[in-house]
Amino acid sequence: MWQALREELYPQGLEIVTVALDTLGLKAALPFIEAAKPTHPALIDEAHLLDELFGVVNVPSGVWIDEQGIIVRPVEPAYVPRGQFRSRQIPEGASAYVVEMIGEVNKMIEGYKVSQDTEKYFPALRDWATNGANSRYVLSPEEVIERSRPRGMEEALGAAHFELGQHLYRQGKTDLAVVHFRQAHRLQPNNWTYRRQAWSMADPLQGPTDLYEGDWVSDIRKVGAENYYLPLDMD
Repeated sequence: MWQALREELYPQGLEIVTVALDTLGLKAALPFIEAAKPTHPALIDEAHLLDELFGVVNVPSGVWIDEQGIIVRPVEPAYVPRGQFRSRQIPEGASAYVVEMIGEVNKMIEGYKVSQDTEKYFPALRDWATNGANSRYVLSPEEVIERSRPRGMEEALGAAHFELGQHLYRQGKTDLAVVHFRQAHRLQPNNWTYRRQAWSMADPLQGPTDLYEGDWVSDIRKVGAENYYLPLDMD
């Protein structure tokens, strides 16, 4: 879907750049990139710098940057048209956790299908490609700052703990890494990329372990699948 949009809009001067957020780098992200066969730049952010610098807390998220390198829309959910999603089938012999996970994913998909947000993002990108700085979706610097997520002391400390956790994990000091990941989760409880990264390194399915208080299914149920993504303000 992003590849098709890139082919459509690249002649008008718009470039799509996709970034995989994964501490495990090529090992985790390369198979997906190779399967997609993108012609646009497809990067891997092993350090989760996009989280820290732009305020990414979930994926997919998008940031619009113009030819001068100026952010004209800060990070927000990068919704794709609802027709791109279909409910998942439960594979034969799936574990109880996988059944629960697919159930929550399907709730999310069904909620996604009825959301008007899903029909806004791609048309807005097309409008920007056509009209550039005159697009009604381009925000002023003041609006960009107002919409950007604040970075207070807790967010800054959370980012520091997450960075330390990644460093220790790469050094093979898993027990110490978990201590810092847990602190990052506590300080930035709404950062799903931090949570999912730590969970996936403990269990590829992001299921319950003795290392963390939460897991993907339990935490989704706490907030409600319909609240997993933030609303998209394109009005």
